[in-house]
Amino acid sequence: MPFDAVIVIAAFSVLFAAAFFFASFPLMGILQQEGYSPRAFLRWFFKRRNVVRQRYGLLATAFLFLGGIFAVAFSFLGATAAVCASLLACIALCAVFCYAFRAALKVPLVFTRRMIRLGVAYAVCIGLVCAGAQCGLWFCAEAVGGRIAHALLRTLPLAVLPLLLPLVLCAANLIMQTYEVPRSRALLRRAARLLRESDCVKIGITGSFGKTSVKEYARVLLGDGAYATPASYNTPLGIARCVNEHGLNCRYFLAEMGARKAGDIAELCDLVSPEYGVVTGICPQHIQTFGSLEAIKREKGVLARRAKTVVAGRTAADLSEDAFAEGRDFACENIELTKAGSSFDLVIAGERARVHTALLGRHAAEDVAIAAALCYRLGMPFEQIAARIPLLTPVPHRLQRLDGNGADVLDDSYNANIEGAKNAAEVLSLFGGRRFVVTPGIVELGELEEDINFELGKLLAPFELILVGETLVLPVKRGYLAAGGSAVSVVPTLSAARDLLSERLGAGDCVLFLNDLPDKYL
Repeated sequence: MPFDAVIVIAAFSVLFAAAFFFASFPLMGILQQEGYSPRAFLRWFFKRRNVVRQRYGLLATAFLFLGGIFAVAFSFLGATAAVCASLLACIALCAVFCYAFRAALKVPLVFTRRMIRLGVAYAVCIGLVCAGAQCGLWFCAEAVGGRIAHALLRTLPLAVLPLLLPLVLCAANLIMQTYEVPRSRALLRRAARLLRESDCVKIGITGSFGKTSVKEYARVLLGDGAYATPASYNTPLGIARCVNEHGLNCRYFLAEMGARKAGDIAELCDLVSPEYGVVTGICPQHIQTFGSLEAIKREKGVLARRAKTVVAGRTAADLSEDAFAEGRDFACENIELTKAGSSFDLVIAGERARVHTALLGRHAAEDVAIAAALCYRLGMPFEQIAARIPLLTPVPHRLQRLDGNGADVLDDSYNANIEGAKNAAEVLSLFGGRRFVVTPGIVELGELEEDINFELGKLLAPFELILVGETLVLPVKRGYLAAGGSAVSVVPTLSAARDLLSERLGAGDCVLFLNDLPDKYL
């Protein structure tokens, strides 16, 4: 291969790699959300009817046609000009792709130090793949000969690269794990040591739903002496990061504990060593990865058995025969729901008080009662707990009421289970005017996915329904129509749903955004 050809191939490889690298940001964001697990990432990417895979397929198809046209059109100027024209087409298509999906991720890509390291390794891997492909194609083109054939051979096979990006990303991730795994273990050991040495009270909070809300309510009720892991930091590395970076200068440490498979809660308990455990509730959420509701109960029950004192919600009270020695001695009774909030009788160990909160929904009253019972177990006087309940505010995206230019917006976009959907629908029924629900259905339900989404459709029959996407909309639509629903629309994206709402939603109306969209995309 001539030296000038090597220089040209190297330059083109760098530019092609840069274009594909920026087009990979959505994939990098999903891998980050999957905890950098290649298996979980690939299972997500290759699952049936994944709209993201379709988008990369569209990018590949567009490059195949546009790159081919440009290559043929400029082939009369030589092979280098043809490849250069196809490169410009690739850059333009990747730029359009990045712009079109710039806000696609529900949780944006965060450039942590680990992600930056992975990004560098990934960029190098893409560059090597592009360089290898360019070299191979150059030799093939030289062997075939002919101006147009040479130009097409140098460019068209590169159209497959957008479909290979997930595999290249996983390869880069596996390479980096040789560094990240030992480093992560060191971070976990350091955090575990700090937690063991701290005299703060460690509290673990888990459940199929309500974890973040109960955690935040307990933090507010306990006051300045409490520290809670932020947002949905509920993995070992997420909690370790909080401990290592912020320290444990607190009296109470509240750790949210998430679980997607057997063994996750035990790993978190080994890290945190919780003295108090809270199990908010149990439902079939994540049954796709657990396999059965009994498996979910067993996993959540690990915290109930490892903690010395346990507080459990109504749907978690039967985790095990020996999990709750103290029994459930708290309740929320005589619940009154309004558009402005909720009132109920808080009962703990025979003490009773009528309380009011700006939180919406029957489930909010239960979550507050769980948080209040935890505080009571920690020694906080009942009167003080009841007095602080009006200070509670909605956790973002958990049935949060917002103003929509005269219309009411109920943002329940982080609700991902049927129990939460029932509560959200009950709240929506309190509002007047036209009432809309925007939802894609409920995900991660395994073999129960169609049945539960059919039930969701029946639940939403009293409202005007806007279904988003294509993954789960058919069973929701069938249930909606079977229950007598008469106003349903199906749109491909959330932005299309918002455009539709801009035409239909008026002052005095209300719209409920129910559940985050499948595939972790907005």
